Amino acid sequence: MAGLSTDELQTIRDGLAAGRKPRVQFTDAAGQMAGQLGQVVGLGDPAESDEWVVVRFGRDELPFSPGDLLVAPRGAVAKKAAPVPAAAEPVAPPGPAFVLDQPAPGAKKARAAAEANGGSQTAVKAAGGEDRARAPAPRKGGDDVAAAPGPRKAAGRSAKPKPPPALTVTLAYGEGEWTVAASQGSKVLAKPYVVRPAEALRMVALVDVPGVHEAVEQILSAERSEAEEQARRLRAELAEVEARLAELTEKP
Repeated sequence: MAGLSTDELQTIRDGLAAGRKPRVQFTDAAGQMAGQLGQVVGLGDPAESDEWVVVRFGRDELPFSPGDLLVAPRGAVAKKAAPVPAAAEPVAPPGPAFVLDQPAPGAKKARAAAEANGGSQTAVKAAGGEDRARAPAPRKGGDDVAAAPGPRKAAGRSAKPKPPPALTVTLAYGEGEWTVAASQGSKVLAKPYVVRPAEALRMVALVDVPGVHEAVEQILSAERSEAEEQARRLRAELAEVEARLAELTEKP
């Protein structure tokens, strides 16, 4: 199965934005979870990982790739996992059978005659041994019955903890202005916005790096000097304008 298409992923994204949890079904690419049903609870960044579709099944929430999933058809029911057959128990090889030699019919009569004559009891075996019940010869090779190996279980999908994306906060100075920006991974949390020099100095004070403190102090000192020089020029221009105004308002 091809998995989720681009249009289906967009439909799922719209459903999540509307507060729904679209149902999906695991494909054969998901291994032993094939045929099971789940709910999409989030979409990650495909640029960071191939498994970025977060699916809830049971009490677990794990990321999967779009190729592991397809849109669940209407009325779909999760397939029941096939029971794992129990491994066959090893069968003990049969032990050798022992059979006592049975006396031939003639031997019985000889023993009875010997007892009647008061002689010692002597076991007489039949000549030739044709009637003797022989013990069965042990079989060569094949007595041991090897236990049939149990079916190999499919390896389950191990949960991969996904670390959070790195958070970056940038304090920058350029063209006479201090700006602050923030981003997490590829997501922009805050575009660069202007802050006052005093706020920039407080932010830098939180970082215990002497070189950074000195650089910021030099920038602020230069800005302060420039502002003082501009104020001096403006005061001088204002004095000239006021003197000119006084001359114009004098009455002859």
